[in-house]
Amino acid sequence: MPTRSLNYCRLKFAARGAAFFAVFLLACATFSPRSGAQKFSWNLDGVLKQLDEESKGFQSLTAAIDRTKVTVVVNDKSTESGEIWVRRDDKMRIDFDKPDKRTIMRNGNTLDVYTPKISRVEEYDLGKHRALVDQFLLLGFGTSGSNLEKSYLVTFLGEEAIDGRRTVKLELTPKSEDVRNQVSKIHIWIDIATWLPDQQQFFETGSGDYLLIHYSNVVKNVRIGDDQFKPNWPKNTSRIKPTN
Repeated sequence: MPTRSLNYCRLKFAARGAAFFAVFLLACATFSPRSGAQKFSWNLDGVLKQLDEESKGFQSLTAAIDRTKVTVVVNDKSTESGEIWVRRDDKMRIDFDKPDKRTIMRNGNTLDVYTPKISRVEEYDLGKHRALVDQFLLLGFGTSGSNLEKSYLVTFLGEEAIDGRRTVKLELTPKSEDVRNQVSKIHIWIDIATWLPDQQQFFETGSGDYLLIHYSNVVKNVRIGDDQFKPNWPKNTSRIKPTN
């Protein structure tokens, strides 16, 4: 091949190589997480639709739980820590072990609160209040977006990082006047990796006091046997049924 033709081919190949390399760099800049490319931004409609989809596959969860009651006027905080188990078939158990042992167990229409320190279990029949109780006990655990909209005015408050996890934050204002007489609003942070609550905040009406519930070590759709929800209290346990 003549020298002139050889040089021309080399230049043409180099040009193609440079063009390919430029496209490769552009692709890296577009798709590499280090490029500073913008993440997908959620909005209310997108969150509610995603919750609709995620609710179809929810079966159960286990997690560590921290429950903090804050009394604003005196700036008092008290925290209980323990574990929670939730199953889709209206079963829930919370075992608090700090600072004192206490168990809250829900089985359908029955709610038990067991305090071993005084060997007593309070037995509640949820009855006609079941739908109301579900709004709080199971809020976010497989709740669909459409069900949220039935019970609350839902406001999207943006995205926040909690313990390094990306969450979307919603404000829920109860539509029911009876509920609003107790709770003025609820903030809920939903982890977009699991679409389960990372944190919930319930604001009491009038006082400004609130309850903050934080979840960690969440495991979704783990098998939880029926024995976990059996009220096997010691024989010497006294039972009372407070008036609802």
